[in-house]
Amino acid sequence: MKVHLIDGTYELFRHFFGAPSHLTEKGHEVGGTRAVLASMLSLLEQGATHIGIATDHVIPSFRNDLYEGYKDGSDIDPVIFGQFQILEDVLEAAGFVIFPMVEFEADDALGSAARRANTDTRVDQVVICTPDKDLGQCLTSDHRIVQYDRRKKVLTDYEAVIEKFGVSPESIPDYLGLMGDTADGFPGLSGWGAKSSSTVLAVYNHIENIPDDPNEWEVSVRGASKLGKTLEENRELALLFREIATIVYDAPTFGSLDELQWEGPGSDFAKIAKTIDATNLIERTEQIAETR
Repeated sequence: MKVHLIDGTYELFRHFFGAPSHLTEKGHEVGGTRAVLASMLSLLEQGATHIGIATDHVIPSFRNDLYEGYKDGSDIDPVIFGQFQILEDVLEAAGFVIFPMVEFEADDALGSAARRANTDTRVDQVVICTPDKDLGQCLTSDHRIVQYDRRKKVLTDYEAVIEKFGVSPESIPDYLGLMGDTADGFPGLSGWGAKSSSTVLAVYNHIENIPDDPNEWEVSVRGASKLGKTLEENRELALLFREIATIVYDAPTFGSLDELQWEGPGSDFAKIAKTIDATNLIERTEQIAETR
């Protein structure tokens, strides 16, 4: 079997900006939520059987305690933020298993669920559905865990990460620790860009393995002297950024893999679907359930 793990927060954002706006009679914007539900139904119609959806129930996580500049959600459009709870309620009523993160983040839930599912011998492959480069660190060389961008329809496996970033999946946190990740709010080290970071890590794999003296580096990098000095003076900061970029694999997700098998909508689905004016999806959901 294949297990599909969905980045629900990303799905809400992409559909919020890509789908038509829809206001309920009470004036609530639910266009993104309706579109995500329809998208999950399409996944079922394409043959998916075991699905877990990770969401950021709240934005701040333990990483905000590690670094003050880490993303805290203050820049999120309140109209999007207002759909977080609605999305979880609708998807759960539709019969999907949700991993709502509070202390951790959706990325941690995806990584944790992928690793847990990978231990089940019934699983042929785990597909992490998100374009987030952070999740590249979770991919395995045996291709049992892969990543899929549903919008671009691009599958990324272990070798594809190496081809794209110049480092193995195991080095992705180090790569981000050196060059930073502006989307998540940490800058990396001054002067360390994608090229220099990947070139050095391709040899040393991890930040702590890089010699302080660039003259000892077994690789040629432009501006090595300045880069080496920056790393020597800020190695602890780079290690902190790496910790921030590292997926936590013990986030709460599911107990048994059987929990992820979609078996149809709950008894309250029709009622909840009507609150977001998604009555057209009620019959569609029931039809999918009849074919299972």
